[in-house]
Amino acid sequence: MSALFEPLTLRSLTVPNRVWMAPMCMYSAAADGADLGVATDFHLAHLGSRAAGGAGLVMVEATAVRPEGRISPYDLGLWNDRQQQALGRIAALVASHGAVPAVQLAHSGRKAGTRQPWLGGTPVPPEEGGWQPVGPSDLPFGANPVPHELTVEEIGAVVRSFAEAAQRALAAGFQVAEVHGAHGYLIHSFLSPAANHRSDGYGGGFAGRARLALEVAAAVRAVWPADLPVFFRVSATDWLAGEPSWTVDDSALLAKELQGVGVDLVDVSSGGLAPHADVRVGPGYQVPFAARVRELGGLPVSAVGLITEPEQAERILTDGLADAVMLGRELLRNPYWPQHAARTLGAERRWPRQYGFAVGARG
Repeated sequence: MSALFEPLTLRSLTVPNRVWMAPMCMYSAAADGADLGVATDFHLAHLGSRAAGGAGLVMVEATAVRPEGRISPYDLGLWNDRQQQALGRIAALVASHGAVPAVQLAHSGRKAGTRQPWLGGTPVPPEEGGWQPVGPSDLPFGANPVPHELTVEEIGAVVRSFAEAAQRALAAGFQVAEVHGAHGYLIHSFLSPAANHRSDGYGGGFAGRARLALEVAAAVRAVWPADLPVFFRVSATDWLAGEPSWTVDDSALLAKELQGVGVDLVDVSSGGLAPHADVRVGPGYQVPFAARVRELGGLPVSAVGLITEPEQAERILTDGLADAVMLGRELLRNPYWPQHAARTLGAERRWPRQYGFAVGARG
């Protein structure tokens, strides 16, 4: 039996295999009027095809809990009924193919209000509908505008927005809610001393900087059913050598704290906090971080980052480095990667019946 195609049970939810689709921003939501932040037919086809392709869990991209939490004007949102209804279609389609529908809840913080990356990712000026980003301190991300330093009252409102979005996600039919605490977005910027220079209860040492992450995770857990899991995505390291920053051992310590508030799995990525970070990219380059967090943090983890070959993914699991693998770009290239990996590893495949009768054992 291939480890990659063994089920994984978290609380009462059983995910049929360990090949999961990573959340990847598509910058393709509606951006005007009453449809602001609403998923489109693109998202339906994009996410549904990966479920049909055999991924055990399909994670919807970073979905903003507040309008100002969007990375770009074209980001998904989950703060109103229209957004909830559109995402409900996607959750139902993903589930119909036997995959677990999951959603990543996010606030982009000081990286908000930028153009789509194929248009340069530069800040959108106010006269074109841009808005001021927010953060733990008045430290900008690169050339982005100086963020508004959130007050304690405003931080409380953000926490409530995450909980409200989680309630909407549940009503839409999602079975996993993931809190986005990585890639330099709001929660990560609170975690890292490179971005958080506060001197109040949300800054200073580890406990203060981790406070927002734990409050958001606890708030989501409080409204999420006890029999369904909550994930937390972390950037295991800022990749900032020689200066105060967030490290993999900080991430492991955070995992222990997250376990205490009811988080079930840590989705381990890295980077994104600073434009000058020295990121050492290579095949499986973030897997050692996942292994370290798993070893010291006491929670299951998923690994992500240039995982491209079935045998490579299998070894990550059999060597005990992670409990699941998240595939991103590889699933953009090939939505049916899980089906082909199952064939390579001698595991049973899960073709949609509309395909299975035609491709059968040969596909």
